[in-house]
Amino acid sequence: MKKLSTLLLSLLVLATGPAWPQETPQLQLPRVTLAAGMHLIQAQVAATPQERAVGLMHRKEMPSNEGMLFAFEQASEQCFWMKNTLLPLTAAFVADDGTIVNLADMQPQTLTSHCSAKPVRFVLEMNKGWFDKRGLKAGAKLSGPPFAR
Repeated sequence: MKKLSTLLLSLLVLATGPAWPQETPQLQLPRVTLAAGMHLIQAQVAATPQERAVGLMHRKEMPSNEGMLFAFEQASEQCFWMKNTLLPLTAAFVADDGTIVNLADMQPQTLTSHCSAKPVRFVLEMNKGWFDKRGLKAGAKLSGPPFAR
């Protein structure tokens, strides 16, 4: 019974969202430097369920070489949507070794689901077009601490 009540409480927290005002940006998250060839990325790391649920919601801008890396405990099909997200983004679904599995351009404030083509542990969100402008496609490799095993 305790497991069921804990599960229900967890679902309620996820359904109702964060306890701070929705206009407030994400709390300060740890950062990691990633590389896509010669291109450096400063990524905030969203590693907890709450951090991943908020993601980049309500942000009005993001510097061109910054993004958010969503890190999950285990590889599975990851699906993202853009509810309450004001910026157009591209999601890179990334394998454990840093290989981009697939990319998805996402429009702001939509509920359209964008999913990984296979199970992954990482999703890197960047401003829409960031990967295209640098000629990065599925199969390109990212490097950095999360992918060094």
